[in-house]
Formats: sequence, structure tokens, C-alpha cells
Amino acid sequence: MCRHLAYLGPEEPLGRLLVEPPHSLYRQSWAPRRQRYGTVNADGFGVGWYATEDPVPARYRRAGPVWADPSFADLTRVVRTTALLAAVRDATVPGPDGEAAAAPFAAGPWLFSHNGAVAGWPRSLAPLVPRLPAVDPLSLEARTDSAFVWALVLARLRAGDDEGQALADTVLEVTEAAPGSRLNLMLTNGEAIAATAWGDTLWYLSRPGGGTVVASEPYDDDPHWREVPDRTLLAASGTDVLLTPLKDPSDTLASSPTLGSARAGGPPSSKEPRT
Repeated sequence: MCRHLAYLGPEEPLGRLLVEPPHSLYRQSWAPRRQRYGTVNADGFGVGWYATEDPVPARYRRAGPVWADPSFADLTRVVRTTALLAAVRDATVPGPDGEAAAAPFAAGPWLFSHNGAVAGWPRSLAPLVPRLPAVDPLSLEARTDSAFVWALVLARLRAGDDEGQALADTVLEVTEAAPGSRLNLMLTNGEAIAATAWGDTLWYLSRPGGGTVVASEPYDDDPHWREVPDRTLLAASGTDVLLTPLKDPSDTLASSPTLGSARAGGPPSSKEPRT
């Protein structure tokens, strides 16, 4: 129901990652090549990026299609970053939330995006509301499944879970409440990326010149792109990528790596996902 992309690596103009490639995220807004659900991503877009020595990312989001925004090309031409997360949106259910419903969502150092849909939303996730601090569901940025999933992830992050653990546990919890949901989640803190492949496509590229791209689909035909198997947690730094299988809630849960374990020399976490 959308396409998203995250990057870590040497400083680059946003446009070199989001606009210039032949099958860039910009082009995927109207002509995705591997999108399984929906055909056009015209219900909003956004990009978040990190500036040097500032851990809190900036964001630029709009409610309409990215190709209709004349400022976007100028912005991406001059702004440079070592880390970003961007998305183009195909709304699961039309609503009045405008750009508030466009990823990336943000809190503190984190940027988050959801590619997919929660089955039976909103009734299916009503039983999970009591698991959140009372203020969280009352202050959702948008009335969408993605915003609620972000609230579940954020509650885990604030409770001390590492990023990979927070994504894995949220995917399993939402799947148990709403079987058949598609939950390709993406999260970055500007230093590493965590993402899940759960019901839709996910790829990664370790760039020969340095840097890692994680995306819903390749933005060019570079043969170094690798597809992430379904039911997998990805943890990446600018130099390394670690893939860990995820199991359905009815199965014995596999251990989940920390986000930092994708960094050079970082050992996988022995911490077990919670149900």
C-alpha cells in the first residue's frame, strides 16, 4: 500500500537517492515495478533526514502526490544527509488526516514507516489499546492503522527495547490480533536501520562505494540488490546487514537481533521476543 526507503552511509544529496535513480522512490509513486497491492502511491509522501551533530531528524511531508509538489525537487537537490527514511503513500482507507498520515512518523531520534495494511482495522486492534499508556491512543497523529502500529512500536522503544526487538514484537502482536495483516515496518535512529518483511517486498543494497539502502523495491538494476525473504527481520548499519527469520505467533519465537548487532563486530542479541 506504499513504498519506502531508508539509507545510511556517506553524505549524499537526498535527490541522488530519491529522485535521480531510474526507478527511484519518486517514480515509484506512479510506476512501481514490484508493488503487490495497489498501483499508484498518490495519497501523500514524506522524507525525514538527519543533520550533522543533531540527533533529532527533520521532516518534509505533504498530503498529495510527490510529483505535484514543485518544491520537492529543489529540496532534494540541495539537502545532504548521511541517513534518511522516505515513503510514498497509497492510503488503505481514505481519510481526512492529510499530511499527518504520511510517513515517516517521528519521535525523538526515530523515524518510522509502515508498508502494508492491518486486517480488520480498526476493530481488530481494539484489544491492544489497553496495552498503551492512556495518552498514546488519545494523541495519535493520524487515525490510521500505520499511526497505531507506530504507537505500539514507540511504547516499546520508550520502555527500553532496542529497535529490532520493538519491530519484531509489534509484528507478532499485531499478527496475533489481526491475522493476515501486511506489516513491512521500517525504523531508523540515524545510525542503523531495522525493518521487517512481512507480507510485501523488501530489498537491500550494500553499495560498493559505501552505505546501505533498504527499500520496498530496487531503485535501479544494480545486480547487487538482494531480496529479503518474507517473515524476516533486517538489521543494518552503513556497512553490514543481518537477517533473522521471524515466526508466526503460533510457533516458537526465534530470537531477535538488536539494531546494533548489524554493525561491524556486533554480536546478535540473545534476548527473546515477547508475545
